[in-house]
Amino acid sequence: MEKLLRFPIVLLFLSSFFLLQNVTAFKNQDGSEEWGYVQVRPKAHMFWWRYKSPYRVEDSSKPWPIILWLQGGPGASGIGIGNFEEVGPLDTSLKPRNSTWLLKGDLLFVDNPVGTGYSFVEDEKLFVKTDVEAATDLTTLLIKLFNKDENLQKSPLYIVAESYGGKFAVTLGLSALKAIEDKKLKLTLGGVALGDSWISPEDFVLSWGPLLKDVSRLDDNGLEKSNSIAQRIKKQLEDGKFNDATDSWGELENEISISSNNVDFYNFLVDAGSGSDISAMAVGLLKERSRKRYSKYLTSLRTRSSSPGGDDALGTLLNGVIKKKLKIIPENVTWGGQSNEVFTYLEADFMKPRIDEVDQLLAKGVNVTIYNGQVDLICATKGTEAWVRKLKWEGLKSFLGKDRTPLYCGSNKSTKGFFKSYKNLQFYWILGAGHFVPNDQPCVSLQMIASIIQSPAT
Repeated sequence: MEKLLRFPIVLLFLSSFFLLQNVTAFKNQDGSEEWGYVQVRPKAHMFWWRYKSPYRVEDSSKPWPIILWLQGGPGASGIGIGNFEEVGPLDTSLKPRNSTWLLKGDLLFVDNPVGTGYSFVEDEKLFVKTDVEAATDLTTLLIKLFNKDENLQKSPLYIVAESYGGKFAVTLGLSALKAIEDKKLKLTLGGVALGDSWISPEDFVLSWGPLLKDVSRLDDNGLEKSNSIAQRIKKQLEDGKFNDATDSWGELENEISISSNNVDFYNFLVDAGSGSDISAMAVGLLKERSRKRYSKYLTSLRTRSSSPGGDDALGTLLNGVIKKKLKIIPENVTWGGQSNEVFTYLEADFMKPRIDEVDQLLAKGVNVTIYNGQVDLICATKGTEAWVRKLKWEGLKSFLGKDRTPLYCGSNKSTKGFFKSYKNLQFYWILGAGHFVPNDQPCVSLQMIASIIQSPAT
C-alpha cells in the first residue's frame, strides 16, 4: 500500500488547460494512479481518477474487475467522499485504509454530474437537468476512457452507487448497454449495485414517519404531521408536479428534524452531527444542497456541522494537498462536497422514480445488486423493500419467496447482515450500518463487494 502514498507526478500528456482536448490524462510515477479530464460536451469537463489495484490477480477464467463509484447528492463528490471517506486507498489523513475496495478490484471515481467537485462547466447553461442527461455524459466519459485502452476493456465494469447515485447508475447502465449494442462503447458491463439508493422517493418519504415512530423518535403528533406531508408528496408525484414535490420534501425533512429533535437522516439511532465524522459530513451535505431553495425550512439545520468544501477536513484536503498533487485543477475551480447548482438544475428530476429502469436492467439480464444499511433513514430499508415489491420483473415472486442467508465477517461470529438472491437480483441487508455502508461496516462491505464483482482476489 505504501506506493499509493507517493505524490511525484510524470506528465504523460500535457496540453494548455484552457485548450483542453477531449481527454487529458496524467499518471503518477509508478502508474498505479491515473487521472484527468474528459470534455463530455464542449465546455463541459468531467474529472476522473482511477486506481490500479496492487493486489491484482491475473486469472484468465475470471478477469480482474473495475468498480465505477457514483456518489449521490445530486452534486456530491465521489472523488472526495467515496474515495477518501469510504472505499479509496487513503483516508482523509492520507493513511492507508485497511478495508479499501482496491483489495478486490480497480477503482474509478468520477465527479458527476459536471459541476460537481473538480468537474466544471464554462457556461451555467451546460449543467444537466435530468438523470438521463447525466448518464449521457457518463457514457461519453466511458467511451473516451475505454475505447482506446485494450487493457481496460479486459476488465468487466461494475457500476456501484450510493444514495442519489443509484438513479445515475441505472440510467447509465441502460445508456452504456445501448452504446455497447451500437458498437460505440468497448467494454463489458458486469453489473449495477445500488447502495442505499434514492430509486423511489415516494416510498422513502412514506417510510420515514412510521419507521421513526416504531423506534420512538417520533410520537403520534410527529407521525401525523409527517404522514400528512408525505401524502401530499405522493399526490404531487401522481399529478406530475415534481418541483412542488421537491419543495414538500424539504418541508418534510424540516418537520421531521423538529419533531424528532434533530434525528440524523443518515443514522436514525443518533442526533444529527453527533456520530462519526462522515455522519457529521453528511449533515453538511444535507444543509448545503438544501440551503438556497429551502432556506425557509432550515432553522433546525443551521446549528449542525460545517459543510464539506468549506473549513472541514475533507475540503481542506481536496483544496490543498490533493489539488497540488493533481496539478491540473484550474485555479478558479474550488472543490466542494456538494454543488448547490447541480442540485438546483436537477430539482425537477429529484423526486422522479427510477423503478422502471431497474426493471429494464433486470429484463436485459444485467446483474443488479441492492444493499441497504439497517439504520439509514434517508433511504431507509423499509422504503427500499417497498419499491422492490413494485418491480414487474418476472422473477420477483420467486425472489420474494426465498429465505435469507445470514452474513458473518472475520473471527466475530455475530450476525453482520443477511443476503438473498434469485437469478440476476441480489439484496444485502447490512446490520449496524447507516447511509454510508462501507464506512460503517467495512469488513462485511468488503466481503460483499468481492461477491458482487466476482473478484479473483482471495
